Amino acid sequence: MNKNSFQLTESFAMELDKADVLNKYRDEFYLQPNSIYMDGNSLGLISKRAEKTLLESIEDWKTLGIDGWLEGKHPWFYLSERLGSLTAPLVGALTEEVIVTGSTTVNLHQLVATFYQPKGKRTKILADELNFPSDIYALQSQLKLKGYDPNEHLVRVESRDGRLIEEDDIIAAMSDEIALIILPTVLYRSGQLLDMERLTKEAHDRGILIGFDGCHSVGAIPHELSKWGVDFAYWCNYKYLNSGPGGVASLYVNKKHFNQVPGLTGWFGSSKDKQFDMEHIFTPAEHAGAFQIGTPHVFSTAPLLGSLEIFTEATIDKVREKSLYSTAYMMYLMESELAGLGFEIGNPRDDVRRGGHVCLEHKEAARICKALKANGVIPDFRSPNIIRLAPIALYNTYHDVWKVIQILKRIMNDKEYEKFENKRGVVA
Repeated sequence: MNKNSFQLTESFAMELDKADVLNKYRDEFYLQPNSIYMDGNSLGLISKRAEKTLLESIEDWKTLGIDGWLEGKHPWFYLSERLGSLTAPLVGALTEEVIVTGSTTVNLHQLVATFYQPKGKRTKILADELNFPSDIYALQSQLKLKGYDPNEHLVRVESRDGRLIEEDDIIAAMSDEIALIILPTVLYRSGQLLDMERLTKEAHDRGILIGFDGCHSVGAIPHELSKWGVDFAYWCNYKYLNSGPGGVASLYVNKKHFNQVPGLTGWFGSSKDKQFDMEHIFTPAEHAGAFQIGTPHVFSTAPLLGSLEIFTEATIDKVREKSLYSTAYMMYLMESELAGLGFEIGNPRDDVRRGGHVCLEHKEAARICKALKANGVIPDFRSPNIIRLAPIALYNTYHDVWKVIQILKRIMNDKEYEKFENKRGVVA
């Protein structure tokens, strides 16, 4: 598809939809009438297949009781490993390097407790000032547990413009005092995609371990974690992977670290054949499963089975291709239709630096988001001035993109947004 051939007409958007090979998956999702959902980068929609695998697991409980751990449609005892193997192709990992477990922040605590090993002058953790707050809270907590002052030992790379983090600045901060690096794959506000391969190489050249938060990239962007030599990664599954609110998260550990005893041990990290021996000696699994802590939340895990089935069919490469094209189309329409209305695009324009959403900035962003919702468009607000819009490859159409910009244009021209307070809700 040629981005230079974009047109402003509604018929052009509809022609794009006719040629879209992923358009058939739209019917797989529960879409509400008279509504355009553009918040899939925060919480993805439920698919019929995800609903099916959840109901099948509930049926296993109804009919089998405790025997559901080893019998039934989706035996619970091996569910996390099975899902890890289905997820591995999305992140470019070996089957045994991925496990579905815990929550994003719990998994970060686990990984930092394991891989943060301060020694000599290497006592500091390197992060960035634009990272999601939960990651920073966890890093501060882990430093305190090791007896270090986060104000001194948590180094945060500064942004030059409040939107982006330059890889050169990250590399410049990789001093001989850094023991561990934690970075997002995609910045949650601006949608900037970091060069994970380059950063991993630079970290390893300096003897530093590096891990990534993939919450805003997994399911939207292909990864090659094993090929790049990334030490570890962690991510949620309820955004682009559509596993449901609070769905169980995932982690990746490079196989070269399988001999590392997890910093936080629990019985579900045991070798499967030893778990029910009930010994007081921990025998870890010989793969990423060792980094599990407690019993999996089966009903928050089961929907991911159906969701990943769709990704296996659609392929992450096709998802990325459409995502890039639809966000480029959205930016083209914004620049053409919203000119002079006070908007500014805050995300990178280059494909290699852009994640799965568009970051649209406006001083009246909070009330504009409320006006969009009143007109059937579901956006995402980030304080103080960001409207995040995510055309999701599996269920949003190009016609959706076109209609959203037309609605936004009307809201601004008619000053509909002035009816609302420029203040975020409890959940933005």
